Amino acid sequence: MTTAQAEPAATTEARAERPLLHVQDLKTHFPIRSGLLQRVTGHVKAVDGVSFDLARGETLGLVGESGCGKTTVGRSILRLIPATSGVVEFEGKNVFAAHGAQLKALRRDMQIIFQDPAGSLNPRMRIAQIVGEPLQVHGMATRDELRPKVEELLVRCGMPKQAADRYPHEFSGGQRQRIGIARALALEPKFIVCDEPTSALDVSIQAQIINLLDDLQSEFGLSYLFISHDMAVIKHVCKNIAVMYKGKIVEHGPRDQITEDPQHKYTQSLLSAVPETDPRAQKHRIVFEGGAM
Repeated sequence: MTTAQAEPAATTEARAERPLLHVQDLKTHFPIRSGLLQRVTGHVKAVDGVSFDLARGETLGLVGESGCGKTTVGRSILRLIPATSGVVEFEGKNVFAAHGAQLKALRRDMQIIFQDPAGSLNPRMRIAQIVGEPLQVHGMATRDELRPKVEELLVRCGMPKQAADRYPHEFSGGQRQRIGIARALALEPKFIVCDEPTSALDVSIQAQIINLLDDLQSEFGLSYLFISHDMAVIKHVCKNIAVMYKGKIVEHGPRDQITEDPQHKYTQSLLSAVPETDPRAQKHRIVFEGGAM
């Protein structure tokens, strides 16, 4: 085989091995301003050097307490919040360097499901407008095709077609989250940031939403960055887990390794806080005092 013949095979193999999403040394700092002139006197290091890879069709769980920077990581990756420094590559493309048509194409492939379904849906728009708007912006549906596509998305996410004519306030929390998922799916993305998608819902509804996300992943080959403070949910949903504390990832690895043999004291504390299903079981609660990481 000649060199010219070998190159395409090597290129194909390299693309297969390359992660869908590569995050390297991501930092997002917010300035602290004080005084009459509002001068910058310091910075809040919400994300301070986060690195990880996400393969196609996989789910990475990002877990940690409230305020540790989980949501900021997800929004920085999508450029909803400007990052201070670092590299984010999606299918080998530099997300932070993209502009114009390239950035619009990336936004189509990278979507988000927000934590608060009520706050993420415009109360003055009907569901047909909310779910159909991305399709119109990206030119993925004509006027005649729009309504059938919206109804198809709603039905796939467990909602009736008639929901398209109603407003967000007419639905329960779980139903609104299904609508948010339908909107995220509208552009046929490859990657979705799931920002605590079940934390505002009842336990029974949480299970339904998790099962829906699992079914959609199997059907469409989606990759998820699943953000949560609930280690029990993360253990159920994710094959790989990254534990975040004070803007940094302190432990990262396969689910079984993290849950059965945690190395960091903070991870041990999170796992010890997971409720036991057996009321007779005795469980030792590990309290993490903070300090050096």
